[in-house]
Amino acid sequence: MSVSNRQAAPPRMARGASALSGNVAGLRPGDGPVAVRLTNVSKRYGSGARGVLALDQVSLTVGRGEFVCLIGASGCGKSTLLSLVAGLDSATAGEVTVGGRVAMMFQEPGLLPWLTAAGNVELALRARKVPRDDRRQRTDELLKLVRLSGFGGKRPHELSGGMRQRVALARALAQDADVLLMDEPFGALDAMTRDLLHDELDRICAEQTLTVLFVTHNVREAVRLGNRVIVLSSRPGRVIEEYRVPDDGPRGINTAQTAEMASTITERLREEMGRHGH
Repeated sequence: MSVSNRQAAPPRMARGASALSGNVAGLRPGDGPVAVRLTNVSKRYGSGARGVLALDQVSLTVGRGEFVCLIGASGCGKSTLLSLVAGLDSATAGEVTVGGRVAMMFQEPGLLPWLTAAGNVELALRARKVPRDDRRQRTDELLKLVRLSGFGGKRPHELSGGMRQRVALARALAQDADVLLMDEPFGALDAMTRDLLHDELDRICAEQTLTVLFVTHNVREAVRLGNRVIVLSSRPGRVIEEYRVPDDGPRGINTAQTAEMASTITERLREEMGRHGH
């Protein structure tokens, strides 16, 4: 079986194409071109009796403008899958294809403490060799996009946890990515801040026509944000269930629709974890 991580670069959609979660008018999220495709992907760490199979024959397709959430027990390979899509690691078997540029966000913001909020965002623009005259204007635009206008001169220790994650999001967006990979970016935040950032992420995805692959342990968060929720089995990670989230109702974290679907997915997770003795 061939092993590769190919980066295809189709023409980009116009920014701000509109509608829910970055959808192009008249299409459901994911109905357009493919942004990410994993075909029979496996990942093994080490060899022999001590080797660990983290992912086993995972196949997954994510459409342009789609928001897909991955959930599963700890150690099921969710973060490994993101690393393969990001090109930070290579699959042992199978093929990973990504259409366009990729940026990644982690649970910790990872901001450089000696730089201001603006300086952290500008760092990504410098890496892309954006001309100096354009960097400040673009940095200001990105900070405004994440609702941090006026905070560009603050250093990370002067910002709240939620504000630091907004800076990290602005820095990821500064990479002009088509695909945003998010590894539990809101896991360390309090419930109110997390809920506010859910709203902000919804808005930004719609404005930027982003494709998002989002890892979380929070089932309600997955239902709140995703167009689809993918459930992975306990190690080795395999796709065992897929849920499409209805887009014809309110998407708040505490709505009846969110609670009902989250309950269904939670029961499926419990069944899987019980099968493996968790």
